[in-house]
Amino acid sequence: MQKPLESTPANPPALEGEVPFIPETATPLSIGIALATIYIIWGSSFLAIRLAIADFPPFLMSGTRYMIAGVILYAFVWLRSGETPRLREWIAAFIAGLFLVVTANGGLVFAEQTVTSGLAAMGFATAPMWAVLIAAFWERWPTRAEWISLGFGFAGVVMLNLETDLSASPLGAIVLMISAMGWGFGSIISRRVSLPVGLMGSAATMLCGGLTLTLFGFAVGERLNHFPALESALAFGYLSIFSSLIGFSAYNFLMRNTRPAVFTSHAYTNPVVAVALGAVVEHERFNWLECVAMAMTVAALFCLTLQKQRASGTVVTETLATEPEP
Repeated sequence: MQKPLESTPANPPALEGEVPFIPETATPLSIGIALATIYIIWGSSFLAIRLAIADFPPFLMSGTRYMIAGVILYAFVWLRSGETPRLREWIAAFIAGLFLVVTANGGLVFAEQTVTSGLAAMGFATAPMWAVLIAAFWERWPTRAEWISLGFGFAGVVMLNLETDLSASPLGAIVLMISAMGWGFGSIISRRVSLPVGLMGSAATMLCGGLTLTLFGFAVGERLNHFPALESALAFGYLSIFSSLIGFSAYNFLMRNTRPAVFTSHAYTNPVVAVALGAVVEHERFNWLECVAMAMTVAALFCLTLQKQRASGTVVTETLATEPEP
């Protein structure tokens, strides 16, 4: 358990609802590199998914990607500490993986078959909003400022569904919404079950979720009947190694060395990166209504991130500590 911080000018006590941190060997340069890592890698994951599913079956691609990342991370933690999860921790990891990998990421890759990567990123970015709403039933009711932010953000989501690629693909839009809800619900669930501590929790969640999603892919008839093109294969490798392993390691470093408003800032920067990359690489185009809707959603996420949250209801600051990103 982390020792409470003493009240000194250099290290003030954490406010209620904030996660205290102890700067280790972090420097402004190392923190900047870590932030750039999660901004770019996680923001580019939406385009990488789009490229990967061009030749890979979506559910098998996502499931095996998490299995590979989970095995590597599990082996790393086990070799360093000899730590292995107990039965109840495996059960908790299965529950978390069912929502965070199967529902959230499985839904995301399915939606990206018909929805552009930029719009998929904006839709998936509403997960923190769903988490706040879901937490109202188990933890606490949102504050007035949070209700305003939620209303502003969901108004942006409604605008995204008007005269856009989402309206042309109602099934993709529905699945994308379920995907974001699954991430929000899984984030809350993962705080209420006995996951393994630290990186082992992420490894176990990725292993259980990845295996379940892979089996689901086989169950619905998915098969890899040909050797994937180089572009799709590289995208798959990028998702497995960079997005899951390197991205999470950078995020874990930021969790230990920065305030919540800093290490959760990817929630509103990743969609911007995804939209920019989609426009440059895939030549995705956005009209004025989509741009306004994106700006509204990002602004709402920014306001939610900066809200003072009580320890019993912190959603954005802690929920992603042990879950894989898109």
